[in-house]
Amino acid sequence: MKYFSLIIALLLFSCEEKKDVLLPKSNISIVKNVEDLSPIYIFLKIEEKDTIAEVNRKNSIISTNWIFNIDKRLPLRLVIPEVIKLQEKKRVEKAHKNEKAENYYSYADSVGKNLAFLPFTKVYYKMEKPNKENFVFRFRKGKKEVLMGNKEIKISEILQRFYSIKFERVPDVVFLFDKNMSYEEYIQHKILLQKYVSYNLDKLPVEFIF
Repeated sequence: MKYFSLIIALLLFSCEEKKDVLLPKSNISIVKNVEDLSPIYIFLKIEEKDTIAEVNRKNSIISTNWIFNIDKRLPLRLVIPEVIKLQEKKRVEKAHKNEKAENYYSYADSVGKNLAFLPFTKVYYKMEKPNKENFVFRFRKGKKEVLMGNKEIKISEILQRFYSIKFERVPDVVFLFDKNMSYEEYIQHKILLQKYVSYNLDKLPVEFIF
């Protein structure tokens, strides 16, 4: 599946209105191809002075892989609540449930000139602060470095720094993302986390957005 534009255009025939989703960009493809898929679109919509995340899931089928095409300009505080609703709908479905069906974020590989995908099926989002028992890595709006306590470190250093600490009891690691960062920033962080921290961050159970 090749895409030479960084824009996915969806033509809504019901209202004869063309809407564009500007996808995040990266130079790394995590997953290059997904079969048996249903597209879900989250558009950026401006009403007077308000920014709105507008969802279109008319063509989504519960038993298929869901591809989330989300406008990169939207802030996480608007994106993630909609993602949570859609995740929950798929998780509670019994009649047509397919245990092998996954959820992916789409983005544009600027080097390979193709659409790429990032899995997040097993991630549970919480719109709150993590509790004090967790070891928190904080991702801030507009910053490439990650806060580990009061120290700024590179994403590539997360595992090295964490394992260098001598804990009496090893805490759970959690990631906290600034709710005001753009969806594009979030996806770029997630891609680097996938590369440097884990080969499959989809196994990380909880992410906090606050």
